[in-house]
Amino acid sequence: MDVALQRLLLGRDGRSQMLTGLRGVGKTVLLVEFETLAESREYFHEHIEVSEDGVLAPELVGAFRRVLLAMDAKRRIGERVRRALGILKAFSLKLPDGLEISIDVDAVAGPADSGNLSSDLAALFVEVGEVARAYDTGVLITIDELHYVDYATLTALITGLHRASQLNLPITVAGAGLPSLAALTGDVKTYAERLFEFSTIGSLSDELASSALTIPALDEGVTWEEGALARTREASRGFPYFIQEFGKAAWNLADGPDRITLDDVERSMPLAIAQLDDGFFRVRIGKTNDSERAYLRAMAELGRGPVNSADVAKILGKTTNALGPTRDALIRRAMCFSPRRGLIEFTVPLFDEYMIRLMPQI
Repeated sequence: MDVALQRLLLGRDGRSQMLTGLRGVGKTVLLVEFETLAESREYFHEHIEVSEDGVLAPELVGAFRRVLLAMDAKRRIGERVRRALGILKAFSLKLPDGLEISIDVDAVAGPADSGNLSSDLAALFVEVGEVARAYDTGVLITIDELHYVDYATLTALITGLHRASQLNLPITVAGAGLPSLAALTGDVKTYAERLFEFSTIGSLSDELASSALTIPALDEGVTWEEGALARTREASRGFPYFIQEFGKAAWNLADGPDRITLDDVERSMPLAIAQLDDGFFRVRIGKTNDSERAYLRAMAELGRGPVNSADVAKILGKTTNALGPTRDALIRRAMCFSPRRGLIEFTVPLFDEYMIRLMPQI
């Protein structure tokens, strides 16, 4: 990411970033790191977290507005920013809710108010990018939960980035979402693979998982027994968030004074699992209905995913067509995703184990 930021400031091409992976693997943490890199390069940056309704365009309007105002406050560039804000205002009036951005400028008709989201958003990327280039700076927009965005808006976002890239403007996006995002992005525009650097974030290797536990402990003069490390790696399946939770529970319950043992880990495991159930898993199943929970439980019965949709249907004694609406609802809610045709997988690691604890019987 740092190389791309530097290249953009030099007027060269630099790929936007797209992070994909299951929940709890550290995608959001990496977006924060990208923001830190941008600050070190004197970029202006804003962050967007897409909600389940998938609305992005108004959030981009707000992000661009804040970027332009921050540029003006720091660089005192006056009229150039006022024009860009006027174009942004005209764009906002064409959105479905028609809300006008709250700033004392007149709307500038023409560049971004045709009503065609793709061309208008491209014009906004160009306008903001040109302001940044004129004043020797750059813009980074980070977007989390990008998998929620609808097809038309994702198309418009990629079109906007493509146009800015063609002009070598110093504006870029770092997005993050579930594994289905990479395929969806590729389907939207064939040139997406040239615009984005795709990175899949997954579980850690045994070496890295152990380091995540031992290095912070060594700073406090504490070591981990190899058996304790192996058990924690096994329970967490190497996923960063779960390593953190299991490690914290073991640390808090360890007899010490300077060593964490396998017995410490085993004793702390029920507490760590209870904390995950109450604070991580339960919130994700709260909005599901009985048929959706039954579908998730049938998936869990088949073990670690991905699993075949036909096998899920067989367990439930129904046809795949009859269960299609339930499956689609779970995918829309980002509880599951389909890695390829006919397969279904949880978006949350260890969710199969949680469903079995929650519903011992199907």
